[in-house]
Amino acid sequence: MARLGAAVNIITTDGPGGRTGFAASAVCSVTDDPPTLLVCLNRSASVYGAVTSNKVLCVNTLTAGHQALSQLFGGKTPADERFAAADWSVLSTGAPALDDALVSFDCVIESTVAQGTHDVLFCRVVSTASRAEGKALFYFDRAYHAV
Repeated sequence: MARLGAAVNIITTDGPGGRTGFAASAVCSVTDDPPTLLVCLNRSASVYGAVTSNKVLCVNTLTAGHQALSQLFGGKTPADERFAAADWSVLSTGAPALDDALVSFDCVIESTVAQGTHDVLFCRVVSTASRAEGKALFYFDRAYHAV
């Protein structure tokens, strides 16, 4: 799987289950109508309970300058420290949107399918925010790349 390259995203959530987030490359577009993304989430992840309880998330696509932030959200760093490392706002759902992300997709989780160790979350996009410039942070062969 390391040879399957992908954009790096930080997935965030907030609500009754708490505010948290994680780094993910297992994200893709499903359909434009209605706008829907797919996000894969390991059921053993520390964020699993919050994400599934809140039923909302924001997919924040990272720029090449966000490598350190990706590493914070991909490790064991406490949630408060993760969020303190960047500027955040909210769009429609209340899930944190990274202010300088290439694009933030604010979503409601509409359905979930279990597959192996992960849940595949089908997320309807309810609002977006984007910036016009910047290179994407890409993960391939266990390393970061700017694209």
